Amino acid sequence: MRFRRQPVSLQVQLARKWINAASRVVGFTGAGISTESGVSDFRSPNGVWARNRAVYYQEFISNEEDRIEAWRQKVESWPEMRDAKPNSGHMALVELYRAGKLSAMITQNIERLHQRSGIPSEIVFELHGTTTEAMCLTCGDRIDMEEAVARVEGGEKAPLCRKCGGLLKPATVSFGQPMPVRVVLAAQQAAESCDLFLAVGSSLVVQPAASLPVIAKNAGAKLIIVNREETPVDSVADLVLHGEIGDILPVMVGMASAGETA
Repeated sequence: MRFRRQPVSLQVQLARKWINAASRVVGFTGAGISTESGVSDFRSPNGVWARNRAVYYQEFISNEEDRIEAWRQKVESWPEMRDAKPNSGHMALVELYRAGKLSAMITQNIERLHQRSGIPSEIVFELHGTTTEAMCLTCGDRIDMEEAVARVEGGEKAPLCRKCGGLLKPATVSFGQPMPVRVVLAAQQAAESCDLFLAVGSSLVVQPAASLPVIAKNAGAKLIIVNREETPVDSVADLVLHGEIGDILPVMVGMASAGETA
C-alpha cells in the first residue's frame, strides 16, 4: 500500500511513526537540501550548467586550456560554497544522528554541509566528492580549497601539486571521471542493511546514486522521499512528501528523535 495522496499532515505523522520504529535509518541527500542554504544546483534552468560549460575529466587531464577553465569556474563558485551554512533540513538529520538512529548519511552534494552541521565524517559518504579540497591526480595529496583558490587568484591559472608536480584538481567527481569505488560500495552496503531509507532533495535521475533507494526498498526497508518535485522513484516509495525540505523535515524528524510515539 502507498501513502502518496494523503494530506501532508497525515503523511508527516506516518513518517514519524516509521522513524520511531526504525533502528537503522540511512539519509540520502541531493541538491534540493543545499539550495535552501543558498547553494546553486547544477541541472535546473538557472543552475551551474546553464551558466558554464562542463569540463569533462578527459578534457581536464589532457588540455591545459580546459584545466584553466575548470579552475576559473571553481574560483567563481567557491565563495558561495565556502560561506553556505547548514539549514533546518540539515539540522533535522543531525537530530536523527543524536537520537542514535542515523547509521549512514549518503550525499550527492559537495560542500560538506552535513559535516559542518555536526554529522561525523565517518558516516558521511560523498558520492560526488567534495569541493572543499583539491587533490593531486598523481600522488593523491590534498590541500584545502581556500589555498588552491588563493593560488589561482595569485596567478597559477591551473595549479600543480607542490609535492610531485602532478595535476591538481578539485576533489569532485567530474563528468567521465570514475566514481570513488569504496564510497559507492559503502553506500550500497548501507542501503542494503537499513530499515528505513530517507531520500531528501534529489531528482533521483543520476546513476548510480539513483539506484540506492531502490536497493534499500528491495532489501526490505521503508522508503520515504521528500522533494519539491516528482522523481522517477516515487512509484516504488512507501511515502512521498512534496514541499520545502526545511519546512517538512524538521517536523517529521525532530519530534521522532524526541521519542514521540504515534
